[in-house]
Amino acid sequence: MSRRVDSIPANRRFWNRISEAYQQKHDPQIGAKPRLWGTYAIPDAHLQALGDVTGKRVLELGCGAGQWSRALAAEGATVVGIDLSEAQLAAAATAMGAASYPLVQGAAEQLPFAADSFDVVFCDYGGLSWAPPRLAVPQAARVLRRGGRLVFNVASPWFEACYDEETSRATTTLQQDYFGLDTIDEDEGAVSYQLTYGDWIRVLRGAGLVIDDLIEPRPGPGTANGYNRTDPPDWAHRWPAEMLWVTHKP
Repeated sequence: MSRRVDSIPANRRFWNRISEAYQQKHDPQIGAKPRLWGTYAIPDAHLQALGDVTGKRVLELGCGAGQWSRALAAEGATVVGIDLSEAQLAAAATAMGAASYPLVQGAAEQLPFAADSFDVVFCDYGGLSWAPPRLAVPQAARVLRRGGRLVFNVASPWFEACYDEETSRATTTLQQDYFGLDTIDEDEGAVSYQLTYGDWIRVLRGAGLVIDDLIEPRPGPGTANGYNRTDPPDWAHRWPAEMLWVTHKP
């Protein structure tokens, strides 16, 4: 069994351990309003990435505490949230509110759904950051109906290549090889994933998806980031910290 599949139990343990602290720290930002993308909480109304989901069957791939899922359910989507972590799913169930939706425990690289099940698969970090994209993207494509859309936001390889592990911040200096990007060691044996731009394109096209747009969210120079430190503070206003892919299944 490869390291990529072996990352499932370690990532599950990691997110079970940090879930409560993570939600206490970040829910005030990511749960503040519906449809906020990324570490800078840029509104989808500005980025125009996800589109209308009313009446559509939607899968959130790594739903966490369900901030996105419950917002889309309230808009009239038929939402399913999947996450690897029991603790994250428990947080989603507690916060669900009136617009209820099913929660499923599972891994993005081994989706427990039939082919052609969803009109939209999406995540904001989540499944395509914490599962190997070469396995998870074909799974997302498999469960999409024809004409369905895969929309997801992940860290930019620019940010990863400029991230200084010693100071725990993105800098203006290249810190690691761009062409070496693949797995990123997190705490306690957990693993996140990153690809080069070219590899993302090859993985998406290899799964039979059409790339409609690549949005590089650009926060204002004073926009707060509750996740990462950068030097200078307006790093993400000057260089792309994230990339928001918009694709569909023909």
